[in-house]
Amino acid sequence: MKVFLAGIMQGSLTEKGLHDQDYRSELRGALARAFPDADIYDPLADHRNSLDYSRKTGREVFFQHNRMCREVDLLVAYLPQASMGTAIEMWEAHQHGAVVISISPMRHNWAVKFLSHAIYPDVPDFFAALESGEVAQLIRRTRSATTAAEGD
Repeated sequence: MKVFLAGIMQGSLTEKGLHDQDYRSELRGALARAFPDADIYDPLADHRNSLDYSRKTGREVFFQHNRMCREVDLLVAYLPQASMGTAIEMWEAHQHGAVVISISPMRHNWAVKFLSHAIYPDVPDFFAALESGEVAQLIRRTRSATTAAEGD
C-alpha cells in the first residue's frame, strides 16, 4: 500500500517559513505500526530545504508531489488550518481513487468535507481509529466499492 502524508507546511504564512512539522514523525510512526508493509511518503523528508529551492526546482517538486498523489492508495491530510497545497494533493488522490483521510477541526470546509472519506478532529482521535482497526476497515470498504464500481 502506498501512503502519502500530506499536511500544512506554509499554510497562510505571508513570510518565508513553515508551520511546526512535528506532526509528521508522529503520524508516520503510527501509520507504520498500523500498516507495517506500507510505503509511506513524507514530502518534507526529502525536501527539508524546500523554502530555499530555486523557482524551477520548487515548481518541479510541487508538481511531482501532485502527480504522486494520483498513484497512492491512501492520503492522510493533517489540516489544523487551511492549506492550499494539501487541498490540491487531496483532490488528486480523490480523483484517482485513493482513500483520503483528514485530521482537521474544519469539518465544514468544502475541500475537507467533500474530498475526505473520513474526518478526525485531531491526532488522538485518528490514532484511536488506527488502533481500533477503523481506518483499515475504511480502506478495505472503499477499495471494495471502487473495485465493484469499476466492474460495472
